[in-house]
Amino acid sequence: MPREDLRATLEARRDLGPEYEDALVDSFLEKLDSEITARVRAEVAVHQSKAGVKPPKPDNSHIPVALGSLGIAIPLTAIAAGNAGTPGLFLAWGGIVLINLAYALGRRRN
Repeated sequence: MPREDLRATLEARRDLGPEYEDALVDSFLEKLDSEITARVRAEVAVHQSKAGVKPPKPDNSHIPVALGSLGIAIPLTAIAAGNAGTPGLFLAWGGIVLINLAYALGRRRN
């Protein structure tokens, strides 16, 4: 693939002239960099699979907090809005937001 890209870049330079040379070279180098990166990643994946190294699993520990917040928000919204009106609603949702924010900041430090 890099050979074909280089040929295309050289042909484009002939057609467009030397004033586009920098842009053409930059474009070619970006494609070449992407190709090298893809090859290195593929090679690393092959070596890791041969060595028995598994890629790390994503950390989904935030999902229970998010679902719990949504689950408690429904009845809390109804109770707060019914008993205290709009100020109660804002207070209830403010508390939910603060709990989630504190959890997110705590995860970020770890």
